[in-house]
Amino acid sequence: MPVHPAPSSPRLSRRRVTAGLGALSLSLALGLSLAPSAIAKNDGGRGNSGSTPAVDAPGQLVDLQLLAFNDYHGHLEASTPGSIYGVPAGGAEYLATALATLREGNKYSLTVAAGDLIGGSPAFSGLFHDEPSVESLNAMELDVSSVGNHEFDEGVTELLRMQDGGCHPVDGCYFPDEPYPGADFQWLSANVVEEATGDTPLPGYWVKKINSIKVGFIGMTLEATDTLVAAAGIQGYDFLDEIETANALVPELEAQGVDAIVVLLHEGASQTPPPGDVNACVGITGPVVAINDGLDPQIDAMITGHTHLPYNCLLADPAGDPRLVTSAYSYGRVVTEMNLVLDKRTNDVRRDLSTATNHLVDQGSLQPDPTQTSIIAKWQPLYDAAGTTPVGTITADIVRGGTPPGSDRGVESPAGNLVADAQLWSTSASGAQIAFMNPGGVRSDLRYAQSGTEGDGVVTFGEAFTFQPFGNTLVTYAMTGAQIVSVLEQQCQPIGSSRPFLHLGVSAGFTYDLQKTIAGGNCTAVTISNVKLNGVPLDLAGTYQVTVNNFLADGGDNFTTFGAVTTPRLDGGNDLLAMTNYLGTFSPVAPPSTDRVNEL
Repeated sequence: MPVHPAPSSPRLSRRRVTAGLGALSLSLALGLSLAPSAIAKNDGGRGNSGSTPAVDAPGQLVDLQLLAFNDYHGHLEASTPGSIYGVPAGGAEYLATALATLREGNKYSLTVAAGDLIGGSPAFSGLFHDEPSVESLNAMELDVSSVGNHEFDEGVTELLRMQDGGCHPVDGCYFPDEPYPGADFQWLSANVVEEATGDTPLPGYWVKKINSIKVGFIGMTLEATDTLVAAAGIQGYDFLDEIETANALVPELEAQGVDAIVVLLHEGASQTPPPGDVNACVGITGPVVAINDGLDPQIDAMITGHTHLPYNCLLADPAGDPRLVTSAYSYGRVVTEMNLVLDKRTNDVRRDLSTATNHLVDQGSLQPDPTQTSIIAKWQPLYDAAGTTPVGTITADIVRGGTPPGSDRGVESPAGNLVADAQLWSTSASGAQIAFMNPGGVRSDLRYAQSGTEGDGVVTFGEAFTFQPFGNTLVTYAMTGAQIVSVLEQQCQPIGSSRPFLHLGVSAGFTYDLQKTIAGGNCTAVTISNVKLNGVPLDLAGTYQVTVNNFLADGGDNFTTFGAVTTPRLDGGNDLLAMTNYLGTFSPVAPPSTDRVNEL
């Protein structure tokens, strides 16, 4: 398959400073467990490179530390990632310190990521097209990352600017004397190809020589990326099967003398029940399990993301040998430390000696990194000028679904219903009767407690942006009652999807009964009944004016019925403006009820 190959050694190796912290003292310093966990272990006792030598001669084995994270989403500020396991965690200042501390004493260490480093970000980074996010990652000495679906939020052209540098084509340079320099790390996009040429917009893989051993990294996003981002920015590009793409690259890497291979994949899984312990692999389900089952046994490890959940697994590859498969939660709140043992005799990974540990980035146990503090201080005046203006008030927290909020997109939530209410109100002049909102488009919670000095209950523009950051356009068009029911049925996602059920936010006055079956991490059945608008049963043959954002209108998140509607589209303006105007008009706004959908 055609790829955009990467150079074998794009940067000189960085030597880490040894500070004399052993494993025990490092554990105490970070407040972390260094013991590896592998619940789903299939103990093969050897790597995939043939029989394990009986005796390891001195100097034959090389230790390579991989520090990995995923779904950073521009969470520079310590206040935005939120707590996990009851502990405030993440933020650029603390993530950087955790990485630096874990590197100590390791001669060979690489920092890698599994996508969604940008996009869907809080206002502090998102208002500036995630240039702050990339600056912070450069300072963390990130080496390489796969792309994720959110890297494509503003399209392929903008992603290439984020990689290569240059001022934004509309907003220009935020610091005229300091143009955006681009990413020091390399994004990889092995399964993203231009239809006209078959080429990838970014390299498909990256190779690094460790001592005398070449280690290859294949980077991919999930095949379903084209269902998760606005179609306009990815026109002319295909997103290919993850298994077929990676397996096709194995012989190409082997021809270059690369036998140690790691996949960086922006696709995920979930423990049962989620989130599970940070170092566990209990009841693991989701697309990554099937992908692991199909990946070539020559691939030694898989570092994943997308589902914003933690797991630390040993899963059997097709040859029956155990393969490390990990995910580090989200927002920089966890770092995976994968210690690969490389063998000079085979130039491959000794899987029987390799381990992985997920470390909590506990703000209370770490000192903030001064370089990251200075980056935040650099951008703070620009954010203050744009983000601290009050736009309205609320009477209580307005949260997303799940515990903690945002962890479950498969349930009705006050946040999703609030967005639907705002969009219905904003487009009422176009005759809108019903509005729907995709749960993944709501990226934070609106909290009653002040985040700065604005006062309790006050919602600032920055908070509203973080809540709804994608800048979508509202669309109002005519749908039949039957099409509306079809959309509700499509909340039950296709078998193998990362999230089995995506619960749409619905506007006030629209109600229905829902019965669904989730088994083995998949939605296997759904029944929609008793659908009413303002208490009147929905007429399947009737016509209704429906408002959605352009992402849903184009069939995003597998809501293909929205995309198949052929009636004229009325432009409803910017979705964030609809939200801020709604808050300004109806303040103080109370959390919408979650009784619009009756789950049986």
